Amino acid sequence: MQSTSLQGADAVPRHVAIIMDGNGRWAEARGMIRVRGHQAGARAVTAAITEAVRLGIKTLTLFAFSSENWKRPRAEVSALMQLLSESIKRESKALHDNGVRVRVIGEKSALAPALQKQIAEVEELTAGNTRLKLNIALNYGGKWDIVQACRALAHKIQTGELTPADISEESFHNELALTEDVDLLIRTGGEMRISNFLLWQCAYSEFYVTKTLWPDFDGAALDAAIAFYQRRERRFGMTSSQLRKDKDGV
Repeated sequence: MQSTSLQGADAVPRHVAIIMDGNGRWAEARGMIRVRGHQAGARAVTAAITEAVRLGIKTLTLFAFSSENWKRPRAEVSALMQLLSESIKRESKALHDNGVRVRVIGEKSALAPALQKQIAEVEELTAGNTRLKLNIALNYGGKWDIVQACRALAHKIQTGELTPADISEESFHNELALTEDVDLLIRTGGEMRISNFLLWQCAYSEFYVTKTLWPDFDGAALDAAIAFYQRRERRFGMTSSQLRKDKDGV
C-alpha cells in the first residue's frame, strides 16, 4: 500500500512513539509459529522508519521488548533476541547512511554481552546523525524508568550535588532514560492500554489505537495516524477559546 502525501508540515508531531503489538496474533491467524510474526514485524519497523524520515518526524521511539516480556516462553524470548541481533547487524549501515541516530533505552545490563556490544557499536556509528532520532525501548518499563530517575536524584542529594528543594519536574525529567515528551503514541493490534511504556513522557500525548496488527502497519498506516493527530486540538489544560486567542495574538 502506497503512502499518501500529508499536508501541513507544522502539524507533523515531533516525537512519535509506537507500541508494536500483534506480531504473535498475525502469525497465529496464518497458521504460523509466533516467531514468524516477529520476523514480519521487523519488516514493518523498516517501513515505519522510512516513512518517519519522509514525513520529517524528528524522533521515533519503538517499544521492542518490555521488562515484562521476559515472562513469555523461553523459546520465543530467545528468538526475539536473535532477531534483534540480526536486525541490528543487517540495518546498521542503512540507518547510518540515511542519517538516523540510534539509541537503545532500557536496562541493557540484563541483555547478552554480545547484544550489548552490538548496541554500543550502532550507537557509536550513528551518534552524529541528525535526520531522525530512533529510540529502541529494549528491556524497558515506564515504572523502571521512574524508579531509576528517583535513584539518580537520591544519589545526587546524598553526595551534596542537590538538595531536596532542588527537585522539580524538570530535574526529574532530565534523569529519565528518555527526556523528550511524546506528541503521538500509536498502538497497533487494538488493545486499549499503555503497557508500562513511557509513563511520564506520555502525560500529554495524543493516543491513536488501530486494530491493524503490527506486521501490516505500513507507511500509509502511519500517515493515517498522523492525519488523526493533525485533527486533534492539543490544549494542555487550557480551553479551546484560550488557544484561539493565543493563535490570533489576542
